[in-house]
Amino acid sequence: MINTAALEQAYQASLDKIRRNCPVIGVSFPHVAIGPHGEYNSEKPNFWTGGFWGGLLWLAYRETFDPKLLETAIALEQVQDRPLDEYMHIHHDVGFMWLPTAVAHYRQTGCPESRVRGLKAASHLMGRFNLNGRFIRAWNDEVFEDSQGWAIIDCMMNIPLLHWASKELNDPRFSQVAVAHADTVLKSFLRSDGTVPHIVHFDPQTGEKIENMGGQGKSADSAWSRGQAWAIYGMAISYRETGHQRYLDAAKKVARKFWSSLPDDKVPYWDFCTEEKDTWVKDSSAACCAASGMLEIARLVDDPEESAFFTNCALELLQSMVDHCACFDDTTQGIIRYGTVSYPANRHVNVPIIYGDFFFVEALAKWKGLPGLF
Repeated sequence: MINTAALEQAYQASLDKIRRNCPVIGVSFPHVAIGPHGEYNSEKPNFWTGGFWGGLLWLAYRETFDPKLLETAIALEQVQDRPLDEYMHIHHDVGFMWLPTAVAHYRQTGCPESRVRGLKAASHLMGRFNLNGRFIRAWNDEVFEDSQGWAIIDCMMNIPLLHWASKELNDPRFSQVAVAHADTVLKSFLRSDGTVPHIVHFDPQTGEKIENMGGQGKSADSAWSRGQAWAIYGMAISYRETGHQRYLDAAKKVARKFWSSLPDDKVPYWDFCTEEKDTWVKDSSAACCAASGMLEIARLVDDPEESAFFTNCALELLQSMVDHCACFDDTTQGIIRYGTVSYPANRHVNVPIIYGDFFFVEALAKWKGLPGLF
């Protein structure tokens, strides 16, 4: 049963915790809370999660107008100018990095420098487009050698940056690339049962699909839960930005499959096809992202009953997070525990993850009627 008072309390407690964390985390780029006292680590400014702490600051700032949040968010943005301008180590995840930071800043205050940062990032993302395969390349060779033909489901969350750039510049090219990539996802990722793989490998010369790859999921034909969440949210945004019904249909299909695959406590397994012995490995971040995506769907569908269904699913996921995963005291700097980065690689299993925190707070903000940052 959904306890709306508890969700309201969770939202306010999250905002309070962001404000307490602000002077402690400061101008750094947290990823996972694995320190001896529950503190977040700090990655390099070009790491793919570099936008989520700034995004949390912007989510909290628009509610509190705390000047310390604003100061820290702006300082983070300025530090990330280095990898953006150095270019060589920037990758496909520029949407994750600059939508909830520079673009959020521009939307909030009209800052012209932030607009330029967002446009630079969008131009970089568009430059990764493979014309023959009609996909945006994932990663660089320094991360995965000979990965020129790899595309990943996560990138559905990056392409909203392209739609934003098209509107800002009145230039359709950015959106054209976003649509081409999304259509490739529909064709080459989306399975008949409403699931998607993490990675699809294409021939980078001809563009022909070679194979699915497991990536952070259990196998090439499994259903990595966070990947399903990326598809839900990303397809919903693609419909919002284009009006193409095929994207909304895909978002709803994946969302319904996600919902039907959840265990009783509504905290997703790291992969919905996991073996019984590994069901102790959860990924709360998948629930948080899926909840935000389902609330996006609920805003977009015309049928009131359908809207109510997806809203209820999202709120049940958020309720599960409050009941089973949330931490609003200072035992850990994380807000949502039991996220998993990569179980196959044994990397950060059942720990707080910064993007779990972000999508939890963003989803609660959407429930209260505010827009998301993607």
